[in-house]
Amino acid sequence: MIKIQRDLTKSFYALLSLPATAMGFALSVQISALSWILTTKYGLDIHDVGLVWAAGPLAGIIGQVLIGILSDKVWFWNGRRRPFILIGGLLAALMLLALPNIDVISSGLGLGGILGVAIAVALTLDLAINVSFNPTRSIIADVTPPGVTRTLGYTWMQTISGSFGVLAYAIGAIWGNYMLIYLGVILVLAFSIVPTFFIEEPRNLASHNVNPELAKAKDHSTSLWEILKTIEPLWGFLIYDIYAMTLRLAHIEVDNYYMEYACIVVTIALVLKSLLKSEEGMSNEEKGLVGFKKVLAAHSFSWIGVQTMFVYMVAYTQYAMPDLDDQHMGRVVSISFLVLSLISAILPAFVLEPITEKLGRVRTHTICLAIMAVGYFGIVTMGNSPLALYLLMAVVGVGWGAIVSLPFAIMSLKVDQAKMGLFMGLFNLSVVLPQLLASLGVGLAISRAQDKDLVFIISAVSLALSAVCWAMVSEHDTPEEEVDAPVLMGGGH
Repeated sequence: MIKIQRDLTKSFYALLSLPATAMGFALSVQISALSWILTTKYGLDIHDVGLVWAAGPLAGIIGQVLIGILSDKVWFWNGRRRPFILIGGLLAALMLLALPNIDVISSGLGLGGILGVAIAVALTLDLAINVSFNPTRSIIADVTPPGVTRTLGYTWMQTISGSFGVLAYAIGAIWGNYMLIYLGVILVLAFSIVPTFFIEEPRNLASHNVNPELAKAKDHSTSLWEILKTIEPLWGFLIYDIYAMTLRLAHIEVDNYYMEYACIVVTIALVLKSLLKSEEGMSNEEKGLVGFKKVLAAHSFSWIGVQTMFVYMVAYTQYAMPDLDDQHMGRVVSISFLVLSLISAILPAFVLEPITEKLGRVRTHTICLAIMAVGYFGIVTMGNSPLALYLLMAVVGVGWGAIVSLPFAIMSLKVDQAKMGLFMGLFNLSVVLPQLLASLGVGLAISRAQDKDLVFIISAVSLALSAVCWAMVSEHDTPEEEVDAPVLMGGGH
């Protein structure tokens, strides 16, 4: 083990953050360039763009959970998470290279249209990102002790990753998205491969289950039914996503909204059931599971709003600033996300982490989401010029900085350490299922609406609901939270 890992220095936190930074950079390229390329170069309409974006969350549903389960149990190439980071990084770089060449690939395959190829590239890219994102986040929990030290790991992850996200959007704004894509290929390869050889992983993961019989009894928890019970607050999202994707792929149009109304009722009922469940009198194990379900419920609403912003920012900008040509419109979108990333990069390690020590993680996160909702409402009322949009995106960045850092620390302290990959994958379902809803249901609503302010109305309401839900999540964590002892490492080499 290298000295900086043994001493848990800041330089080690920076090194530990690089694999997640690689995937974050790939995601930034996707956010900045995918919708822009599909609408301007290939002429896809907004609904088809939403379908392409839906491919990514579909990959995440399978990829994150499966890779989480596998990476908890396997050991090869001297690592548990390392192999998946390496494979995912290579695939992500190749798919970034394919993005500006979708038409060339389509022609080479002898295909008439590009939609199928675009979906295949987006699916593979997002699958690659998901293959790596789970291990890059799980490895932080693996090599840091619970408590303040682990929170530092995740806030530093967002600070480093967010800083490179700022760089991504700056490159897109100054030199254009093509330069961003090709630089992304190089950076993703370097950051996903090199750091993994300097981070020693524990061969055996410690379990929070102090009762061996209870731990043994829980070995069935990776069954499909146990997984479904664990993600109960997300059932409404899951049902709607299956329904909407079936209609979309079968080219069926429905004139009524009965299923939408039913899924809304199911979601509200199950979310409230999870949030209102008392943890009094429960064992730490039971409290952890109940707390995990509450985190799923609260976090899911955040991602409806976030994904709506990411996918349909182009549509909003075209509507709110009709005088911009394609090039300038792409630049406005890139600068907007640059501002968002700049704020979200600065805040976690230097502002949010010190605040969490005084207010707690959950309360800090709740406040940040409320600020983000205010920023979204501001865009609806005042975001009709580039400068106003940039200023309001800075406000939105406060919430974004919290979303991509604090929930990981909160969640990781509520679940069994020995099954961190599994729970990290299940936690990702509170991201990808709402993302699918945004790509399918929200995309349909926005494509039919003449007033594209609907983009940020939906985002604002979603973030406000998320803030309310997070206010109902307990700050309670596992007993180990207050232990900041050195990490006990197994024989990794």
